[in-house]
Order: sequence, then C-alpha cells, then structure tokens
Amino acid sequence: MKSIFEADAYQELVNRLDKLTSNTQRTWGSMDVAQMLHHCQKPFEIPLERTTIKKPNLLMKILIKGFKPLLYNDKPWKKNLRSAKEFVVTEPKDFDKEKQYLLDLMAEYYAERDRDSWKPHPGFGYFTNAQWGQMQYKHLDHHLRQFGV
Repeated sequence: MKSIFEADAYQELVNRLDKLTSNTQRTWGSMDVAQMLHHCQKPFEIPLERTTIKKPNLLMKILIKGFKPLLYNDKPWKKNLRSAKEFVVTEPKDFDKEKQYLLDLMAEYYAERDRDSWKPHPGFGYFTNAQWGQMQYKHLDHHLRQFGV
C-alpha cells in the first residue's frame, strides 16, 4: 500500500486533487465534491489533534478490531461504504475553501512523516507510523476515485 508519507504518493494525491473542480461529478455516493473535500479533512484533523470523535462502546470495539487492518491493507475499499457519523457531511460547502484547507492539512501531516509515534486514534487505537501513512493514502485514493481522478 502506498503511503502519504512517501514523496511520490504525496505528490500524486496533490496532483489528483488539483484536477478537481467545483463541477466535478461523483460516480457513486451522495456527497458532492466540496462535501467530499470537507469529509477528507476529518481523518487528518484527528492525528493532528484538531478534532476528536467519540470513543466506541465495547461492542463497537470488538467489531473495529476485525475491521482495522482493512484501513491500511492493499485492497481498495468498496463503493458506498458507510462513514462514521462524525464524518458525514450533508450541508453545502465552499469548494475552494475546502480544497485549500485539505491541501494545508495534507502538507502539515506530510511534514510529520518522520514522527516516531502518534497518539492513539480514539476509535481504532494505536497505529504505526507506516499504518497512519497508508490509511491516509487509502482514504484519499478512495474518494478521488469516487470523483474520477
């Protein structure tokens, strides 16, 4: 799996984001392009400690344990997966503002590529640095494919 912490993969994601316009149409799902950009900011805001999510209950922790490796393995995610309720975006968003903020978050995150450790994710627990990088790449790749770039 590629990692956002790899220079080539990071630049690839930036280039793909640059291909998006406010009129880019989705090929699946319900978010428009600006909402998708807002949604993609959330997984960066958690490790950068800009936001958090509610910790799961015991039943969800058990389910998450089996799901966690799917976040960073080589297998692409299926279309129309359900999102955590904290990441669902239904209100209108400003495309240019959302795109720039996502690029800023990505740059800040990429600058942390040599970091030895991260705080545990509130929902998934500990990830290695490699897993954090792979997970971020995989999530962005999923949504960029959703919009054909």
